[in-house]
Amino acid sequence: MSAAALATPVRHADPLSLQCAACGVEQEPGPVHVCPSCLGPLEPVYPPDRVLPDRAELTARPRTLWRYREWLPFAGRPTRCLDAGWTPLIHAPRLAAALGVAHCWVKNDAVSFPSLSFKDRVVATALNAAHAFGLQVVGCASTGNLANAVAAAAAREGLEAWIFIPHDLEAAKVLATAAFGPRLVRVRGTYDDVNRLCSQVADGFRWGIVNVNLRAYYGEGSGTMAFEIAEQLGWRLPNAVVAPMAGGSLLTRLARGFAAFRDAGLVADPAPRLFGAQATGCAPIVRLLERGDDTIVPERPHTIARSLAIGNPADGRSAVRAIRASGGWAAAVDDPAIVAGIRLLAETTGIFGETAAGVTVAAARELAARGRLSPDDEVVLCITGNGLKTLDAVQDAIPLPEPIAPRLAAVAALAERAG
Repeated sequence: MSAAALATPVRHADPLSLQCAACGVEQEPGPVHVCPSCLGPLEPVYPPDRVLPDRAELTARPRTLWRYREWLPFAGRPTRCLDAGWTPLIHAPRLAAALGVAHCWVKNDAVSFPSLSFKDRVVATALNAAHAFGLQVVGCASTGNLANAVAAAAAREGLEAWIFIPHDLEAAKVLATAAFGPRLVRVRGTYDDVNRLCSQVADGFRWGIVNVNLRAYYGEGSGTMAFEIAEQLGWRLPNAVVAPMAGGSLLTRLARGFAAFRDAGLVADPAPRLFGAQATGCAPIVRLLERGDDTIVPERPHTIARSLAIGNPADGRSAVRAIRASGGWAAAVDDPAIVAGIRLLAETTGIFGETAAGVTVAAARELAARGRLSPDDEVVLCITGNGLKTLDAVQDAIPLPEPIAPRLAAVAALAERAG
């Protein structure tokens, strides 16, 4: 490569303009997270005249989330985090039988590149926005998976990263973040305390805090999970989708993603019913839905599902509106049910998910028992993180066997007892 080529600055995709979801005021592209007029949430404005691809064009593109770039908040081609997305959709007949539904599929973001959770999707869009805005430092407030994803992506892209986490986060997630060499800040308090601090950091420093001042661009990455589900099912939609809820953004973006593909004529099926899953130790969105009002009541988390432990979810109301509009529902499950859900998923599909996966499977089981999921349903479960990140949650429930002597007789004795 010539010296001139090396000196040429890397181009970037241009972030779209923003608009307040509350009052409609438009905002120039930038690292801002609230409307300057009413403090409402900002969302990207997609050009109504943009040319959308058909099935054949999409199928010919590389298998990453950027194959859906017309539905992501940029004009032009991305230059950062180009390999994220396109995780497997696994048929799970044994899990379907255990749940009592006709068909079950597992959308397995537990093997997402590079950090083994669906947060790689949102970080991909956030870091492209950070690059376009000239931000050399990125960061996040995180319950674990986002910390892993931001640290990994920043290391690969040569950016400085500041990662803010609650002090009592699972050791595996902390170590998996620290391995990438970020500035790791442990904050005494809950995720909501960490998030408030990061809002102040975003205002006080020229840093790209992906889930604060880059949130309008960050959140759009979640919708690509819906696009992949539709394409991987052969350009059709399931009857129902069950997803974990922390801040509520994933479920909201799933609803938008399915609607976008229907509007584009890429699928013709009715939109699926959407079902949310939370732990009883932190279930403000489920309780909002059950109360039937529109006011989040913040909670102080107490659950092993720390990746979902957001007591004051920013997108909670939006998630409830999406659930209601789809004809779905939500369920909260306790810690023993979460562990049982992790084991059921592993023992029927060969997929080891983290505590959020246990919440999703256990909630699906509960929803089926209540008749919310029917024996005729085709259900997709969204598994958002890898079980290797939360080994402490299951270590007491899965005891290790005693060692044996290296003799055939010892194996024969075990076989006799097992048989």
